[in-house]
Amino acid sequence: MRAVIQRVTEASCTVEGESTGKIDEGFLVLLGIEDADTDEDLQWLAQKIVGLRVFGDENGLMNKALADIDGNILLISQFTLFAQTKKGNRPSFIKAARPDKAIPMYEQMIKTLTTLTGKKIATGIFGADMKISLVNDGPVTILIDTKNKE
Repeated sequence: MRAVIQRVTEASCTVEGESTGKIDEGFLVLLGIEDADTDEDLQWLAQKIVGLRVFGDENGLMNKALADIDGNILLISQFTLFAQTKKGNRPSFIKAARPDKAIPMYEQMIKTLTTLTGKKIATGIFGADMKISLVNDGPVTILIDTKNKE
């Protein structure tokens, strides 16, 4: 699994002009799932996301986690995080999980993050043409790949 985590002051997702998810301060998480991903990867990544200390404390240092600021998460599925670009100019997405694997894992990530945060997770719609708006705070953008845990 790969996640691009952006610290935001606000973020939203619309599909065909209709809002599917909107948050104020927190994380916009773009989530890519590959065939090799396991439930262990999912659990590890979810813990990492909620535990990230990238919000400012009273001294302006990045010491606070999502719970410390009562932040929210907007979770967006994004298979393009597994684009392979070594050959040619048209990316290959062969490593990205097919919907029959990716959808259940995406739904499990929503449940896991809900349990860990105690809050409703805002989402997009899996596989839809989504329009994402955000105000990246900092900017702070973190890339996490579960295949690089060590």
